[in-house]
Amino acid sequence: MSTRLAAQDATTVGTVDILLWVVVPYLSIAIFILGHIWRYRYDKFGWTTRSSQLYENRLLRLGSPLFHVGILLVALGHVGGLLIPRSWTDAVGVSDTAYHVAAVGLGTLAGFCTLVGAAILVYRRRTVGPVFSATTRNDKIMYVLLVGTIVLGLGTTVLGNLTDHPHDYRQTVAPWFRSIFALQPQPHLMAVAPLGFQLHATAAWVLFAFWPFSRLVHVFSMPLGYLTRPYIVYRSRDDRQAGSRAPRRGWERTR
Repeated sequence: MSTRLAAQDATTVGTVDILLWVVVPYLSIAIFILGHIWRYRYDKFGWTTRSSQLYENRLLRLGSPLFHVGILLVALGHVGGLLIPRSWTDAVGVSDTAYHVAAVGLGTLAGFCTLVGAAILVYRRRTVGPVFSATTRNDKIMYVLLVGTIVLGLGTTVLGNLTDHPHDYRQTVAPWFRSIFALQPQPHLMAVAPLGFQLHATAAWVLFAFWPFSRLVHVFSMPLGYLTRPYIVYRSRDDRQAGSRAPRRGWERTR
């Protein structure tokens, strides 16, 4: 791998590689940021998950925790795997074997939980009449992009290890990803990565570009107002206990 990386530097990268591994990432990031700003300013009432819990709860109670816990672990795994350089793990004494076992084991488990949870949620939307009626075309596109990205990432990891030819993404994908945010893109690193990683990365950028215009915006919603809002006091009046006394207007002292 090091020989291939040395042989193909930035000067030998083609136009397609520049488009896929430089233009597309920056375009996706720009749409992601500006799209959220636009959505928050002009569609605050649409900034919601459009919950369908009232229509069906049994499948939702099973699929939603699996999906959300799984996707959270997947996200944390990607942050650790892509943003933490190999030199840092070597410095704290984590061997390549230990890192690989932990990354593959936990990543595969989290990926399968996410995929099973997503499958349950998709099945629920397709088979429960009221939920299906409330499903928009936007939701369908979102599910295709989200599930497709998960399948590509999980499939690449599992197949690479089953064939005993796992790719060390910390030599290609991770430094390329960091170079994008360092404003020093190195597309030649991604150009030599296996096709599975390239497809997974491309699907992820498309998903991020679509993100601001879907229900996925609820990821950035935190109900902080619930921490400071006053309690809602409910009072009931029993006519049998009140007798013939006419109800008074306004507030009454509570006992």
